[in-house]
Amino acid sequence: MVRTLLLALAGALAVPMGPLVAAGLAHAAGPQVAQGRALPSLRAHRLVESGETIEVDGVLAEPVWSAVPAATDFRQREPLEGEPATEATEVRVVYDRHALYVGVLARDRQPERILARILQRDKLMELSFEQKPQFAGDDAVAILLDPFDDHRNAMVFATNANGAEFDALITDEGREFNIDWRAVWEVAAQRVPEGWSAEFAIPFRTLRYPSGGGDRPWGFNVYRVIRRKNEEVLWSAWSRDNEGFQRVSRAGHVEGMAELPRAGLNLEVKPFVLSGAAREYGAGGVASATEGRLDAGLDLKYEVKPGLVLDLTANTDFAQVEVDDEQVNLTRFDLFFPEKRDFFLENAGIFEFGLRGFAGFEPPPFLLFFSRSIGIAEDGEVPLLGGARLTGRVGGQTVGLLDVVTGRANGEPRTNFAVARIKRDIGVSNYAGLMLVDRRDAESSNTGVGADGSFWPGPALNVQGFAARTFTSDAGGEGGAYRLAVDYQKDRAGFNVAHLAIDPETSAEMGFITRTDMRRTEMFSRLTARPPVLGLRRADLFLGSQYVSRTDGRLQDRVLGPGVGFTWNSGETLFSFVDRAFIRVEEAFELADEAEIAVGDYQGWFYGLFANTSPARPVALGVDMLLQRMFAGRIRTITGRVTAAPGSHLALRLQYTRSAVDVPSGRFDADLASVRVGYAFSTRLTANALIQYNRLDNEISANVRVNLIHRPGSDLFIVFNEVRGAASSLWDPSARGAVVKVTYLLRL
Repeated sequence: MVRTLLLALAGALAVPMGPLVAAGLAHAAGPQVAQGRALPSLRAHRLVESGETIEVDGVLAEPVWSAVPAATDFRQREPLEGEPATEATEVRVVYDRHALYVGVLARDRQPERILARILQRDKLMELSFEQKPQFAGDDAVAILLDPFDDHRNAMVFATNANGAEFDALITDEGREFNIDWRAVWEVAAQRVPEGWSAEFAIPFRTLRYPSGGGDRPWGFNVYRVIRRKNEEVLWSAWSRDNEGFQRVSRAGHVEGMAELPRAGLNLEVKPFVLSGAAREYGAGGVASATEGRLDAGLDLKYEVKPGLVLDLTANTDFAQVEVDDEQVNLTRFDLFFPEKRDFFLENAGIFEFGLRGFAGFEPPPFLLFFSRSIGIAEDGEVPLLGGARLTGRVGGQTVGLLDVVTGRANGEPRTNFAVARIKRDIGVSNYAGLMLVDRRDAESSNTGVGADGSFWPGPALNVQGFAARTFTSDAGGEGGAYRLAVDYQKDRAGFNVAHLAIDPETSAEMGFITRTDMRRTEMFSRLTARPPVLGLRRADLFLGSQYVSRTDGRLQDRVLGPGVGFTWNSGETLFSFVDRAFIRVEEAFELADEAEIAVGDYQGWFYGLFANTSPARPVALGVDMLLQRMFAGRIRTITGRVTAAPGSHLALRLQYTRSAVDVPSGRFDADLASVRVGYAFSTRLTANALIQYNRLDNEISANVRVNLIHRPGSDLFIVFNEVRGAASSLWDPSARGAVVKVTYLLRL
């Protein structure tokens, strides 16, 4: 049924467009041009069968590395846009029957000043305040590969002088940067007299690419940071006018990828075995019976056709997943916790539909599909009996099918969750898409359908929107939602305007909706200066506004205010804003279940301050402050954090949040504290601990995880969890558990 539906959706999107529509939606810049410049190109070299081999040791000693052409013309994005990089970079690409090899020589005239503190996997890059990929505190290099050359989606592989591994997926030119994707590949790096060098070896089994022979170009880009200078350089997409590493359509190309291998069966089998025990405690810390656990499961991955991958999972388990960060709810709306489970994270960008909150400061206003609706209930986890996912490329379409069955547990019936998604390429980096989600059990069902699109009429102008409708078998639950947004960003100025509407009865049981019966219009503008004073790299002036009403036009919220931001050449940042606000409360609610906010109209203001020292420092500091004079009282939230990296093996992060609430119905303080400790024995063996304290709940929890990659793609996890705290004593145990899980990857 789902397959038939997907084919119908594909057929619907395959209808030819009229010439006027096609001309309007096609990108203003052609596929070989970016911002008026020709995109760079590099020729890959095929290793012959007569003995040319690459030993992945980080040293570019093989003769082939000096014999093949190199990408060398790197340009600065920061601090001097378009200027040649102050330190040269050479990148070469070769391949054989098994893998793609990328050799990088990061020259540095002061090699003793190269920063390399990170050794643990998946820590090299992060998302900036603007939700764009950026490097953490080290000198590093990242490679972007777009094998289908679809100008929207790509794989990222990165490393530093320690040979730390990092991989990620870019979806829709940076709409999502999925750092939780894990691939099977290898990298090694070394410090050399010229600076540092690295060798990437990425098996073709890991890369998905089109079928057929010939010389089809791949999208390709390289991004390097020289940390002591906070200098960012790229091979392509270095313009500040809405380019950057995440803009896949602005990547260059690697040519010569001919006669690529095809595995016969191309099947991956990954079984797991798990053993563990858990114990609950009652009043006074009295232990109940210990519950043991012995379990096994299986994951299969099969490439149905080039670029289209089928994943099957049976008796799925997520025992190794880190616990959620503690939060205190000081709003009218539900808290939002991000997805951390592997099965739902891979290719998650394909199933993205709707609008996520801004930079983690607000929950998503509308998501038609949110994977945490599967297998997680209010009273705990629900077992995943099995699931299937089909994702990838079919011609000019990106497709995704997902079907998961959950068992009976924690008051939830056996339920089937199904998703069908398709995105049709239109010109360069544009797409139009359709989505269907369906949740049903023996007694009820909820279905959602929608269409969306993202279009680039010009290099700096993006127009996007969606329309969706939901249906339920119960009374109510039928309603719609739509959004239209225009975003224009250049180096010196930018603005975006958006309108979002959600009907009163809209119900997305497989998604996430912050509030219904809403019309929200918002505008945000920015002016940027680069004054050569006080060591400043840039100074930003912002003005934002938001107007929220019910669907009948009755005013709900109104916010208006300016903001300023400063970035220094040293890497320090400061952002501050003040907003004048009006909030209408039509239904009483409680702040953190402690103080009730009565029905009424409230006027006040919000003041925010966010400051961070440079991540290049051995000890980095950060402060977030949000002060609210609202609800006839005051709410003050201050967060301080310290991040330290004494060496490449040890990483520490301490964070403390104090929320002080003083409103007419009561006064209370809510404190959250957390300590993160990471120790990398090597790039294959790591240990992480997260200890959290919640004063409001009088609770302390610990999550300790050890991960050994005993062979590529295969892991040993040892996980320990403990929760303490009760009304009588913080140290009374509440729950305790330990799990050992082993996975083993077979490639057939």
